[in-house]
Amino acid sequence: QVQLVESGGGLVQAGGSLRLSCTASGGSFRTSRMGWFRQAPGKEREFVASFGWDGSVYADSVKGRFTISRDNAKNTVYLQMNSLKPEDMAVYLCAAGTTRRTWDYWGQGTQVIVSS
Repeated sequence: QVQLVESGGGLVQAGGSLRLSCTASGGSFRTSRMGWFRQAPGKEREFVASFGWDGSVYADSVKGRFTISRDNAKNTVYLQMNSLKPEDMAVYLCAAGTTRRTWDYWGQGTQVIVSS
């Protein structure tokens, strides 16, 4: 059973930056596809970015501003978020997938608040 713990959320002004971290335990981190999703109040959960066997993939809304990376030695995946906008405000969740089509494990999420 993979456990995911996110950290790094907080309050930031529009235009600022944050780096989220997600540390995995209890599974094969190196063979898992890792991703970030977000969910704002009253909205559905949406894909943000992933890092898998084919490299990194980003949602159009964050391309050029967010960067996903992973450190296999630390079992950690990061999401560097620059030029943050009020519409980026959400709970950000880390996910791990063992196949190309599924996200099998989820973290509890970390809150990102962007003030305008």
